[in-house]
Amino acid sequence: MSFLKPKTHIEQGDVVILYLSVNSMHAIEAVPTIVNKKGETIVHIFQTPYGSLKVENIIGVEYGSRVELSKGYAHVLQPNPELWTQTLPHRTQIIYTPDISMILHQLEVRPGAVVIESGTGSGSLSHYFLRALKPTGHLHTFDFHEARADQAREEFRRHGLGDFVTVYHRDVCNLGFTNELDGVADAVFLDLPAPDLAVPHAFKALKLSGGRFCSFSPCIEQSQRCIEVLTKLGFNEICSMEVLQQESVIKTRTLPVIDLEFLKAPKEVETNTNEDAKTKEPKELKKYLTSSNPQVLPGHTGFLTFATLPPNIPKA
Repeated sequence: MSFLKPKTHIEQGDVVILYLSVNSMHAIEAVPTIVNKKGETIVHIFQTPYGSLKVENIIGVEYGSRVELSKGYAHVLQPNPELWTQTLPHRTQIIYTPDISMILHQLEVRPGAVVIESGTGSGSLSHYFLRALKPTGHLHTFDFHEARADQAREEFRRHGLGDFVTVYHRDVCNLGFTNELDGVADAVFLDLPAPDLAVPHAFKALKLSGGRFCSFSPCIEQSQRCIEVLTKLGFNEICSMEVLQQESVIKTRTLPVIDLEFLKAPKEVETNTNEDAKTKEPKELKKYLTSSNPQVLPGHTGFLTFATLPPNIPKA
């Protein structure tokens, strides 16, 4: 239940982030025993590059504490959506924090809102939605793959989020979001191979008072087809964007100070002699803090297409 609210100590059954370094974190379940591949119940021992951890020993420990491994140490952290995205078991490709932050902002997700998501995938974005919607909102998330939907449903239950989410196994492109969800959503998010097929169903699901729409597509052609359908249905404020995270390169550079005093004096005939060259003073140098773009830019993730459904658009 470690995702539900802030806690001070680890309880049995909690999901705990075992932090080794910024590039090495693991999500483990705080249970004393596990069942191995042979169906045998064994002591839960987690192996790391710095030795093993007997998981039973962290139950009752305060979150943020340092715990000893057989060859080193680690820290135990309470999970949040950011840490979960970095450590979750991948059932599909996932959306990461730079894109997710823009999605939450543009969809205006807030406590009490109703959001429809398709597809659920590995649940990376779902956990961010749930944090923003609690305690009075609800997430309806759809996946066409039955096993993935079942895994996500069980995962939300173990994380203590089951009361705020309903998971559906359904092909929304052909079957829509069920009649019960017509006109109830404040926002709809699509992560589908053919989002244009699901846009009419999203149109029906949004409230009569209007709402926000977002689609994530790796190819610009998918985004173009989606925009065509959005335009026909009366959506406005349509835009597509790509979020690229870029790090500035900060360096201290030493540059010579140019002496421009000679411009103020009348021009005289220049006489360059060896003596003049010998008596020339060294140039003054100054240090400046500079910023520049890196030589290698991050690669493409996907295109985010946003749109607004104005209020009182007739829905045939």
